[in-house]
Amino acid sequence: SPNGKQIASASEDRTVKIWSIEGEELLTLKGHNSSVYSVAFSPNGKQIASASNDRTVKIWSIEGEELLTLKGHNGSVYSVAFSPNGEQIASASGDRTIKIWSVDGRELLTFKGHNNFVFNVAFSHNGKQIASASKDGSIRLWSIDGEELQILKGHSGGICSIAFSPDDRQLASGSWDKTIKIWWIDDKYWQTLKGDTKDDTSVAVS
Repeated sequence: SPNGKQIASASEDRTVKIWSIEGEELLTLKGHNSSVYSVAFSPNGKQIASASNDRTVKIWSIEGEELLTLKGHNGSVYSVAFSPNGEQIASASGDRTIKIWSVDGRELLTFKGHNNFVFNVAFSHNGKQIASASKDGSIRLWSIDGEELQILKGHSGGICSIAFSPDDRQLASGSWDKTIKIWWIDDKYWQTLKGDTKDDTSVAVS
C-alpha cells in the first residue's frame, strides 16, 4: 500500500487477500469467478483494483467492499494499474488490447497493436505514457491518449513484466527468454541482464 502498512496478493483461488506488513491476514476479497492475476493499490490507498481470468477488473474499497466491476475485455485480464493521479485504470488482456477506464467504471480507450496476449501494463510516473508488454516479444509505448509512440524489440520470448524507472527515462522488462533488459527509451538502447535459468516473470525498479 502507499503508506507501506499493507500488502495485497492475487491468487488462483479466485480471491484477493490483504495482509499487514507483519504478516497478519486482514481481509479476503471474494467476487471473481476465476483466477486473479494482478492487484494494485490506488495512489491514495483507499481502493484496490484486481484483474482476473474471468475477463473483468474489479474495484474494491480498502475495507473490502466490492465497488465496481469493469467489463469489456474478450479475454483474461492479466494486469491492472492505477494512473499516478488515481483517476484512471489501465488493464492488459489476452484479447491483445489495453483498455483505459475511469475510476467510476467508464471505458475510455482501447489500445490495439500487439499481436498476442498482453501480459503487463504500467503508467509512467509522470502519467504521460503507458507501457505494455506482450507475448509477441515487444514492448509498446503509448501516449495517454492512445497514440502508439514506440515499439521496443530485443527479447526472443514473451515479455511478462515491465517497470518504469523513477525518472521515466528507462524501462526494465522480464521475459520468458530468461533475461531482464534495461531500456533507455530515448536512445532505443538496451542492456541485457543474464543469469536466471528460468523465465523472468516480474521486475521492479527502485
